[in-house]
Amino acid sequence: MTTMTARELGGIAVSALGLGCWAVGGEWWDTAGQPLGWGKVDDEESVRAVRRALDLGITFFDTADAYGAGHSERILGKALGKRRDEAVIATKWGNVFDEESRTLLGGDDSPAYQRRALTASLRRLGTDRIDLYQLHLSDADPERAAHLREQCEEFVREGLIRSYAWSTDDPGRARVFARGKGCVAVQHRCNVLQDAPELLTLCEELELASVNRSPLAMGLLTGKYAGGSAPGAGDIRSAPPGWLPGFTQGGAPDRAWLERVEAVREILTSGGRTLAQGALGWLWARSARTIPIPGFRTVAQVEQNAGALAYGPLTPDQLREVEEILARTKD
Repeated sequence: MTTMTARELGGIAVSALGLGCWAVGGEWWDTAGQPLGWGKVDDEESVRAVRRALDLGITFFDTADAYGAGHSERILGKALGKRRDEAVIATKWGNVFDEESRTLLGGDDSPAYQRRALTASLRRLGTDRIDLYQLHLSDADPERAAHLREQCEEFVREGLIRSYAWSTDDPGRARVFARGKGCVAVQHRCNVLQDAPELLTLCEELELASVNRSPLAMGLLTGKYAGGSAPGAGDIRSAPPGWLPGFTQGGAPDRAWLERVEAVREILTSGGRTLAQGALGWLWARSARTIPIPGFRTVAQVEQNAGALAYGPLTPDQLREVEEILARTKD
């Protein structure tokens, strides 16, 4: 086994594996009542899971102010507590929400809201600085985003944030933020089933970290849905919006996606890995700049994901074989 240890986030050393804190925010909804969370959670289990992650050497935690309408940030702040300095915290802004009703109301790309959002995130997280502050409006107007980038530079000067990024799947938009001195990363979707070659190339070119959301394809790469089971009510996957492929209305996993998972299962589970550990190993093999951030709700999930660190990346031959197999299985 090859143990993975650290990646670089600007000048900050972070664990090669992070954790995404969307699920621990619990239930929240849009104004039409559609779920935006991953269902109900046990807050005490969430706290135990974050602390277990620290014990296992995971130091990078990615959340957003909107997750659970502020609840995810509060839980992460509670879990870290006096161990705050052991962790690198990434959060996001841009969405407007009502904490009491846990409802997403819309977006706001103004610099005035940006400062209010940062102040609120610092309070909920119980910290005096954010390590990586990310624009959460993936399709924001690039010209307006340039003003937000300059505001981020001001936040860096004030010591409120250490660095910033844009969470977007558009390389052009990512470049807008990358023009700023304090921009150190791009957060984007990337997994075995949804590669992102342009963004990975951009990260190599501009020496940015590639923070990978959906590294397990919203659970499809865990094997949990191989038997056709579906997420429960209150889970965004039970009524997936247009930007969330892989699940049908009603939550059943897309059969074509499951067939692609099965086609590469043997390679991903080589050497004793679980399917999820192999999917994380694929990302590490894909680029030396990747930092996958799988979601979690339990201590057991954190322990399984952390176990991937001991296996490290897939080999170049395995990476090539996965690519060849998936090329044959595409429609």
